[in-house]
Amino acid sequence: MTEAVTIDFTLGSRRLLAVPRRLAVWAFSLEDALASNDPTEQPVTPPPPAGPDGIKVLSAPVAALPAILARFPDLIGGARQDYRRHYIDMTLGFEGYLARFSSKTRSTLRRKARKLGEEAGGYRVTEHRTAREVEAFLSLALPLSARTYQARLLNAGLPDSPAARRVMLEAAEADQLRCFLLHVANEAVAYLALPVAGQTLVYAHLGYDPAWARLSPGTVLQMDALEHLFGENRYRWFDFTEGEGAHKALFGTHDVECTSLMLLRRNFANRALLSARSGFDAMIHEGKTLAIRSGALGSIRSLLRA
Repeated sequence: MTEAVTIDFTLGSRRLLAVPRRLAVWAFSLEDALASNDPTEQPVTPPPPAGPDGIKVLSAPVAALPAILARFPDLIGGARQDYRRHYIDMTLGFEGYLARFSSKTRSTLRRKARKLGEEAGGYRVTEHRTAREVEAFLSLALPLSARTYQARLLNAGLPDSPAARRVMLEAAEADQLRCFLLHVANEAVAYLALPVAGQTLVYAHLGYDPAWARLSPGTVLQMDALEHLFGENRYRWFDFTEGEGAHKALFGTHDVECTSLMLLRRNFANRALLSARSGFDAMIHEGKTLAIRSGALGSIRSLLRA
């Protein structure tokens, strides 16, 4: 099975260019990543047949990369991103989890929740598990998602299609989905959607109304949802999936080194595309380094999200 995938050229939170390719997707679960520290091990998730343009590899353990490349000698690798895949060890229990934060961080999290409540005149969090509850969740979360910068700039909001709705409702019917909404008065201002895969909660979609960003509704919702989820005493891990981020680093208890990349057919167009992407990434890295040195990084990020 293949998917329409884009190779993106992004600047901060803005996607400047998206080049389409038809690729099979080889996604590694957190369990795969944790089990594959030995590069000689066979990955738990079997590789798919290559699509017309190749394969998109998601969250593979770095140690397994040589074996992955050797498996597909007719494909060329590129657009590689290395990162720490953050996750929470849910066996800690909620009190044990809180104890891993510094006293300063715990105080900051409490202050964020208190400030949101004071300025908004109170808030409430609702949990959505059954198919009917997920329908109600989607009726509020989808319009909210359309206003987030993830949807506007990165096309990474909550998926809004009949197929995506069907997948979520079927997961809810099987008790394999947890969704949460943060409400201020009669308005939903943040959402969180978490599919369940075995003993793992998958951090699939978090979004919040940009008008409320200064009051950190996503952080407040995340903390409240985690208290609910620890209370179920059902899960082994909370997987923040691929990519870095301050939010993931703050809430994660552990991490594993992973990489995502494209494996494309060896032709001139794909070689040129991957070369261009490599040069673009190097330029962005150099620009970020200069912005950090000058102290302008925060201002530039705010401008890009506007």
